[in-house]
Amino acid sequence: MTKKSLIVTILILCIGLIMTGCPKKTVVKEEPSIKKEEAVKAERGPISREKESKAKEGLEKSLVAKKEPGIEGVVFESSLLKDIHFDFDKFDIRPGDAAILKGNAELLKKYPNVKIQIEGHCDERGTVEYNLALGERRANSSKNYLISLGLSAGRISTISYGKERPLDPGHNEEAWTKNRRAHTIITAK
Repeated sequence: MTKKSLIVTILILCIGLIMTGCPKKTVVKEEPSIKKEEAVKAERGPISREKESKAKEGLEKSLVAKKEPGIEGVVFESSLLKDIHFDFDKFDIRPGDAAILKGNAELLKKYPNVKIQIEGHCDERGTVEYNLALGERRANSSKNYLISLGLSAGRISTISYGKERPLDPGHNEEAWTKNRRAHTIITAK
């Protein structure tokens, strides 16, 4: 192979690599529209004020003031908002936990003025710094999933507690499994 044909071959390969390259990931974000909301309301039929009031009352009854203040001021626990859990050293949402987040999202869609804070937690293994970063990734992963389900990003704040606030103080796999979680609370200013 001559020097000229080698250069031409390399040039063709480079152009081929540039042309094929890595395609950009296209994210289609559907903007909510008033017409779509009106269509959904029309499809469901008129919702009585009594039903709406009972639903709101259900959420209000589930609220319990949390002892420690959150970054958003006074915070409330609700038994209606479920925790999700993570595998060791992971922050991706598992299929079963995705279903839990979908349930949380459906509840929160009924209360568009309610703001939440997602707490990221880890088990006791690892350094403080590592677990704070992992807890942050867990909280953000949960937040991003809820946003993908239609919740506004402005309603959701996150915080990482790393390994500092274990749900179960034990030092075994059972305790560690409970502690690797994202916990959702309601914030009030």
